[in-house]
Formats: sequence, C-alpha cells, structure tokens
Amino acid sequence: MTKPKLFAAGGAHIDRRGRLGGPYIPGASNPGTMREEAGGGVFNALRNAVGHGCCGMLLSVRGGDTAGEAVARAIREACIADLSATFLDRATPSYTAFVEANGDVIAGLADMGLYDLAFAKLIRRRAVRDAIAGADAVLCDANLPEPALERLAGLAGARPIFAVAISPAKAVRLRPVLARIACLFMNRREAAMLSGDSVDGDPAEMARTLAASGLASGVISAGKESILGFDAAGLFEIEPPSPRRMADTTGAGDALAGATVAALMHGEELRQAVREGLAAALLTVETNAAVAEYDKAAFAEALALVPMAHDMG
Repeated sequence: MTKPKLFAAGGAHIDRRGRLGGPYIPGASNPGTMREEAGGGVFNALRNAVGHGCCGMLLSVRGGDTAGEAVARAIREACIADLSATFLDRATPSYTAFVEANGDVIAGLADMGLYDLAFAKLIRRRAVRDAIAGADAVLCDANLPEPALERLAGLAGARPIFAVAISPAKAVRLRPVLARIACLFMNRREAAMLSGDSVDGDPAEMARTLAASGLASGVISAGKESILGFDAAGLFEIEPPSPRRMADTTGAGDALAGATVAALMHGEELRQAVREGLAAALLTVETNAAVAEYDKAAFAEALALVPMAHDMG
C-alpha cells in the first residue's frame, strides 16, 4: 500500500528541558536535571505521522553549529526527506522549558528569530514548490511568519493544510489563512487568542467562533481536561485517559496532532482520528522523550483506553 506523502514546514530545533527535583521556588536556584534533544512542533508532529504510516518531507532552517548537526541527524534517523536550509553564521533555534517534578511546564523560552528571518524566502525555492506539488497534504506550525504561511497556503492549492498553533503569541499568525486550514491543533490559550475570547471562557464558544471565521475543523486541548473537536458535523469531546505512569508532558500535543493527521490521511473521520491522536499522546507522556517509540501492540493497548467521542451538538 502506498504511503500518503506529507510535506511539513516549521520548527525543527533543539529542545532543552530542565526538570526540577522538588517543588518550584520562584527567584531561587532550583536543583534538577537538564535534558536536550532535537524537537520542534512540526518536526515532532511529522515524526509521529511517519510512525503512523506517512511518508514525510520537512522544510526548516538551522544554524551551522553542533545543534544544527544534531537536528539534521535526527531528521535522517527519522527517515524524513530534509529540505531544510543551513545558515553557517547563525545559531540553531532552540526552546528551553522548565518542568516541575510532575511533568507540568513552569515556563518556556523560545529563541527562534532565525525562523522569522528565513522562512518567507525558503518557501519560494523550486525544490520546495516541487515537494509540495508531489505531496498529498501539508503540515505547518506557527513558527512560520505570516508571509510564509500565506505563500505556503497558495502553493498548497487544493491539498489539505493541517496546522499546529505552537503558542498564544504565535497562533495569531494563522488568522489570514484560517479558511485554508483543514484542521488546526491548539490548546485553550491559543484558541482564546485566535477567537478573541477570554482564556477562562467556554471552549465550545471558541470553537463556534473559529468555525464561523472559516476554519473547517479544529482540536482544542486543555491538559488533563477533555479534548474538544469540531467539524462540519458539529462539536464533540473526548476525555483523555489517565497516564499509567507520568514522565513528561513535552511533545504530547505534537503527538496528538501528528497521529491525528496520519489517521485523517488514511481516511479516518475526525472523531476516530482524534482518538488515535490521544493514544499517541498518552504513550508520549509516559516516556521522557518528546517522540515516543512503541509498537503496534502498545498502540492498540493505549487506543483501547481512549473513550469514544461524545457529540455535543
């Protein structure tokens, strides 16, 4: 069976996670450990999609440093075609998060100015246009600046575009192309920023506002709380299963996006696709890696723990 081809553009950088050994004390030195690996929203999501039967191509940008070499190596090891550009005189973008002992993120710092500088020009390359033309769908994240997102939407043509909102500050970049996005993955803060609602407001109202603005479908996560999804058939929710062991929440949202996209590209309806995404997210939070490794049996076991979607009308 031919694998569906997924072209992805966005973040592929170094993720650093400082895990505290005890309760967080503001304004003080907190003992803990630091872990570093290649990550990034679209790269993590793409690796999950590839793990679920897609053929991946990635456009990103990195510096000419050891961090850039590590990212390039991780892309090769994931069997993803690398269309990225290397700027020898620049540092590779990075994301540094500080995580409590229970896995919750205290704060994160994104050093990603190179994305804003380079992506709009990279999208215009002939190799990129050819790769998009040969793809079945496009995946992007809001690490791309608005001009690059608009250019990407134009090149995608009739191909479905899946997007990851990344952060409240960057999510607003997606507004000009919302009507071109087939499915947007976001958390509640990102949904509130895009919809103009209060973060403490009703996620269902956020979803209705986004649907009225032209977004075809979306998935709104809220940590341990129910996932809210919407499409032309209406609103639905799914309660995430409790982790059997908690390791680290990093990458869970990317796993949800990547596995859901893969299921959609294999013909599943959104409700079932989100169940598969939640199973991948469950396996991710149960490991210390941003992209979990598991076999079909482990995935089937996790999927059995995910309840069916509940329609909300």
